[in-house]
Amino acid sequence: MMKVQPTHLAVQPSNEPTNIIHALVIIPQFVADVDQNTMSDRPKRPISPSTHDHRREAEQIGPISSSVIVVSDSRTEKTDRSGRTAAALIREGGHRVVHEALIRNDGPAIRTTIQEALEAGSRFVFCTGGTGLGDRDITVDTVTPMLEKVLDGYGEWFRRMSWEQIGPAAILSRAVAGKLRGALIVCSPGSTAAVELALRDLLVPELRHFIREVSR
Repeated sequence: MMKVQPTHLAVQPSNEPTNIIHALVIIPQFVADVDQNTMSDRPKRPISPSTHDHRREAEQIGPISSSVIVVSDSRTEKTDRSGRTAAALIREGGHRVVHEALIRNDGPAIRTTIQEALEAGSRFVFCTGGTGLGDRDITVDTVTPMLEKVLDGYGEWFRRMSWEQIGPAAILSRAVAGKLRGALIVCSPGSTAAVELALRDLLVPELRHFIREVSR
């Protein structure tokens, strides 16, 4: 068997060690910048014909009757900002708010209030608060078993977008959405920023399309 002699590379001494250190610092940042620029310059995929048709059909639905449910043990009607923000954003989007409620972190109360919202004609029920990891945070745990189908993409989208705002803490966001009796039910964290993110960036612009899908 032929023996391969190890190759010794001659390293020339350098009188500028700081340049090497500087390069080591710059290169990762350069790679990150290139990756970011590449992503921002990446052309958006065109909307598929079927999605375009669905959205066009959804525009014929008109204003959506909606409900806002705030789940909190500490807030009052006077101190709550998230509920008022949610109702305002829904109305600004051209929809109706037909039912509003502020309730405690209580399973039966959450279920009953959602049923009342549906009986009031709501096709979109937005629940905010009670989504954390505390023992009293039971909104997601109460609502999920009620859903006929879970819209997994909503929680994935919410955490993805939250990451850009709050970093790794986004994994603590237990946002969930799904279908119940022909209505869209959404549970999101209770901060005003979370409400604005959910409604302004996704739910209100796409609400008619979503309602079209859950009504089928």
